Amino acid sequence: MLQKKYWAASAFAFLFSFQTMAQGDPAWPGVFQKINTEVQTNSKAYSSLKTASETIGHRMTGSENGKKAEEFAYNLFKAYGFTDVKYQPFEVESWSRGDLKLQVGPDASHLRQVKSVSLAHSPVKVNLTGQVVDMGNGLEADYSAKPNAVKGKIALVYLGVLPGSPEGTRSLHRSEKTALAIKNGAKGIIIINTVAGGTLLTGTASVTGKLITIPAVCIGLEDGMKLKEQLKKEPVTAKVDMSNFSGKIKARNVIATLKGTSLANEKIVVGGHLDSWDLATGAIDNGIGSFSVIDMARTFQALKLKPKRTIEFVMFMGEEEGLLGSEAYVAEAIKNKTIHQLAFMLNYDMTNDPKGYSASQESCRGLFQSIGAMAAQIDTTFKNSFSARAGLHSDHQPFMLHGVPTGGSSGGKLPKGAGDCYHADCDSFELVDEQGMKNTVRFSSMLLYGLADAPTLPAKHLTDEETKAFLLQSNLKEPLKIAGEWRWKD
Repeated sequence: MLQKKYWAASAFAFLFSFQTMAQGDPAWPGVFQKINTEVQTNSKAYSSLKTASETIGHRMTGSENGKKAEEFAYNLFKAYGFTDVKYQPFEVESWSRGDLKLQVGPDASHLRQVKSVSLAHSPVKVNLTGQVVDMGNGLEADYSAKPNAVKGKIALVYLGVLPGSPEGTRSLHRSEKTALAIKNGAKGIIIINTVAGGTLLTGTASVTGKLITIPAVCIGLEDGMKLKEQLKKEPVTAKVDMSNFSGKIKARNVIATLKGTSLANEKIVVGGHLDSWDLATGAIDNGIGSFSVIDMARTFQALKLKPKRTIEFVMFMGEEEGLLGSEAYVAEAIKNKTIHQLAFMLNYDMTNDPKGYSASQESCRGLFQSIGAMAAQIDTTFKNSFSARAGLHSDHQPFMLHGVPTGGSSGGKLPKGAGDCYHADCDSFELVDEQGMKNTVRFSSMLLYGLADAPTLPAKHLTDEETKAFLLQSNLKEPLKIAGEWRWKD
């Protein structure tokens, strides 16, 4: 019996090994070893991000800092030997914060100031006083349970899912919660952050990237829970005085192209958003992702790698303000009829120290895990996990909504303390882990090379009807309808 089990295990191992090699080229392990050595020895991801953080600061789209960041990325690509580097300009509705004062109390004559921050795309000028209504998680079910409760009033909602919520409750993005508040007649929304210690979160409250009709502000967890308790005992009034700036400006994606050999008309897009919010340097969101992508490009050039398919390394701007750069990229691909040349999109948004790969389509499992098996032979800390999943609110979304298979590296963890600084004033370079970035670059470069060099790709470019079915299966219809991005009639 033991001998039979040993034979079965050996047969399985042989079969897996055979399937692994069948998925790729016999030369791949040697290429991957070269990638590993190059990144471990010469990576510039950490040092480049450090320089950008110290000399530019935040990288908010439309700002002078944003322009400097675009030029910084362009010059890095050039310095690494790319001859085909270009800006892809697009026009955006620029938004920047001005002044904000939030006061709350039992009535308009007894108000205390609460530490707060404006959420992006709030109106330019606000002077609002209104009654606060606790709307729980701010989901459709909360409004259905209290019909008209928030009409003409200010909604208080929790950013995530409150402890004690029904099992299986799924949260929505802050912009979608704001859209629901507007839909139900609210004239303002106060969002409670989920992170302790008075940490304030910024980010857009708009599903479209354009100005919303009501002020949206974020307050700290402790202040928010205190306000919820107060509302159980007495009515609460809030006064919001806010000023912001909004106007049309130009921004630019930065694209470096490495032309393929035998399948040059098939294109792999690998990107990350270069922009950040203005409260800090955005080292974690998304310096660790975007500067890892730039170093992947450096690695390919340093090793003179020439895969079959064309690769475009893309630094997207405007992600934080509504996926504006990636929307512009896809819109141009549709306009010039090259959308069906997009064979795959890999997205790196806050990716750190990955242990596996992910894709939107289950059909990628075999190829991705065969690539991962080779990576794991080089470094056993890579666990070769795989997940097939689909989500929203990063630069893969516009590609996915038009049938392009998407994916990336996954399974890692952010450096200690970095998660609490998401979109906050503590998102600084001191949080960055150098080896974590190296791991992102080397394992992701292996995945990218395997995708770009495979004889065929298992994932297919979905038709419009197949895309609809995929989004329904992924339970994405509701958030897409809220955002106005569900283009199908039913």
